[in-house]
Amino acid sequence: MPIDPYVLLLLGTVCLAALLPARGTAADVASGASTAAIAFLFFLYGARLSTREALDGLRHWRLHLTVLVCTFVLFPVLGLAARGLVPVLLTQPLYQGLLFLTLVPSTIQSSIAFTSIARGNVPAAICAGSFSSLVGIVLTPLLAAALLGNSGGGFSADSIVKIVLQLLVPFVAGQVLRPWIGTFVTRHKKVLGLVDRGSILLVVYTAFSEGMVKGIWHQVSAVRLGGLLVVEAALLAVMLLVTWYGARALGFGRADRVAIQFAGSKKSLASGLPMASVLFGAHASLAVLPLMLFHQMQLMVCAVIAKRRARDPQAQEQAGPPAGPTARSRPTAATGTPRP
Repeated sequence: MPIDPYVLLLLGTVCLAALLPARGTAADVASGASTAAIAFLFFLYGARLSTREALDGLRHWRLHLTVLVCTFVLFPVLGLAARGLVPVLLTQPLYQGLLFLTLVPSTIQSSIAFTSIARGNVPAAICAGSFSSLVGIVLTPLLAAALLGNSGGGFSADSIVKIVLQLLVPFVAGQVLRPWIGTFVTRHKKVLGLVDRGSILLVVYTAFSEGMVKGIWHQVSAVRLGGLLVVEAALLAVMLLVTWYGARALGFGRADRVAIQFAGSKKSLASGLPMASVLFGAHASLAVLPLMLFHQMQLMVCAVIAKRRARDPQAQEQAGPPAGPTARSRPTAATGTPRP
């Protein structure tokens, strides 16, 4: 089971914020830098997203609609149902973070990776993740405002202005400038990826520093964290079962069901953390904790499932028998990617 090194960096950032939280002038500087980092992140998201590729994927609209329903309808319904676990297993702030987790768009990179390992429909996973990210830019804040209301961080007119200025405007600007900067962004994706991750670490440090200064973390105990993990494990298990057997009931083939399962059961840490910082303000530290834990859990569980899916008889038939020494480098019919 993989341990995401980036999760370790995030946990290290949380520890740093606990030991050395930003205060006074340092907090103001960190807050300003975090705001700029969020805007730059969504500018890069817009510059990277190929609108043409996403539109080409509309031909497989049933699959993408299924993933969107799982991400933005079924997940939130389960999140609302978890309200009954307060205060038995969850505190109200942890529940708000859990509900926010269910509103976040699907991830792209890990969905593609696991779909490829499981010999599923990789192009469909790419398009489904792109659609989810694009829709989530608008839909996640709207759902948060509707379902969390004033309990989140105060969804006022000022909050809407922040969402527009920090999320939507930079994203649209990235899309508009993509014809001129898209090649540069693609060529330097590794360096810009480090900038992405560094920006998110800054956002996490700022959020958790503010939470420490305001004493928010005194509301969390080890027992409550254990309860949160149990609830998240149940949430992930339900979504994995629903996406797999629901897709089969809808008549999708095996390769498409693999893409639906991995794209429809995941939540994006990269998109969720900056959004939570904008939406929750001083309460962002507790809001992002469920998402951070769910991110690592989904990686560990889906890694095991993907390897088992790759050994399915249907997957082996799609791959075909080896033809000789060069068979290992020949692409498979299902994924178009080299065989392991």
